[in-house]
Amino acid sequence: MAARTTMRRVGAAALTAVVAAGTAVGATAGADDRGRGGHDGRHDRDRARNVIVLQGDGMGLAARELIRLATMGKDGHLVMDSLDEAGWTATDSADPEDAVTDSAAGATAFATGVRTFNGAVGVDVDGNPVPTLLEDARRAGKATGLVSTAQVTDASPAAFGAHVTDRYDQSEIARQYLEESRPDVLLGGGEDFWYPEGEPGAWPDNPAEDPEEQSKGTKGNLVERAQELGYTYVSDADGLADADGRKLLGLFANEEMFQQANEGEGDVYSPEVPLVDMAAKALDVLQRDRDGFFLFLEEEAIDEFAHQSNATRTIEAGRSLDETVALALDFQKKHRDTLVLVVGDHATGGLAIENVDPEDESGEGATAEDGPFPIPGTDLEFTVDWTTGGHTGEATPITAQGPGAELLSGPQLNTDVHDAVQRAMFPRGHR
Repeated sequence: MAARTTMRRVGAAALTAVVAAGTAVGATAGADDRGRGGHDGRHDRDRARNVIVLQGDGMGLAARELIRLATMGKDGHLVMDSLDEAGWTATDSADPEDAVTDSAAGATAFATGVRTFNGAVGVDVDGNPVPTLLEDARRAGKATGLVSTAQVTDASPAAFGAHVTDRYDQSEIARQYLEESRPDVLLGGGEDFWYPEGEPGAWPDNPAEDPEEQSKGTKGNLVERAQELGYTYVSDADGLADADGRKLLGLFANEEMFQQANEGEGDVYSPEVPLVDMAAKALDVLQRDRDGFFLFLEEEAIDEFAHQSNATRTIEAGRSLDETVALALDFQKKHRDTLVLVVGDHATGGLAIENVDPEDESGEGATAEDGPFPIPGTDLEFTVDWTTGGHTGEATPITAQGPGAELLSGPQLNTDVHDAVQRAMFPRGHR
């Protein structure tokens, strides 16, 4: 992360203007370069014209409860807990060597309805490309967007817009975005993968906070390529606020939009553009399409800080996600044909919420207990214990609201999430 510029927030405070503009703009929007046709304005009541998928990467039930308890107290509820339907989803991948999924396989199950091996993005176990929800939406004439506080080419967003057998081939993922899946909105970190080595972009190579970050793209100057294809490119909060166009690329960090580390060891959660603001801009752009949209929003920092056994920053990132859920629900209340769902692709850290007890310390070093943390509205405190720096295999909670949300109630396989969203967008199987 380089030094932050002055923020011009376009997030929750601007939502009223965003949604008010939607009807007027949508009424006049015409077909664009994808050849979208018109429609007669009639929609099936059970059809989700718009879909907003919000993912807390690494957000298992324990992490979600940690965020709730630290933020809202014993009797409180997160916004993400207020949606109409609730269930849980298994997270297993089809990896032949690992019992626990990674983000690539987990997101691929959500995106394609197919389980695959860890590290694979948008392909089956044989490496064959599998259609994604974003691609289905695009073929139906909908606008599409991918937004993440990780690199926008990281495993989870990539699973919806690319097909590679190695999640770390991020320049190829970026190329596929531009030339194949063509999302209308791409916002997040990861500028280093869009510029060739030795050609820094707006975010300088080898910044003081992480000297190893530098341009490393393998597919030429992809920012220039994006601009040739009609994308407006922005690299900071002011640029995002001012951007006006139907296709938008924003890269707001060399790598992730934060610095992941244990407490006091260089950990920073202060994105150049908060997730809620990126989400608001994405909604502003995508809702202009008369056929609706598909939008994937991800808070990556929950996972990354849990990998570092950093409960303080995990809570902070969770609050950011919940603020973004509130934005999505405000939009959904004004656009009832919108399906909103909140899910985690897997759990991370094996965290446990415990009473404060100096004699009950079960970890050391990076996995030592964090805290104590106060419980709002009480005199109580709790600690957070960690069992691993990796992923864990428990199911993750899912909440949903809008057309088709009832399909996401109760126990799910991760592939069922894909099937439910696809049926909500295309209840009669038409794409």
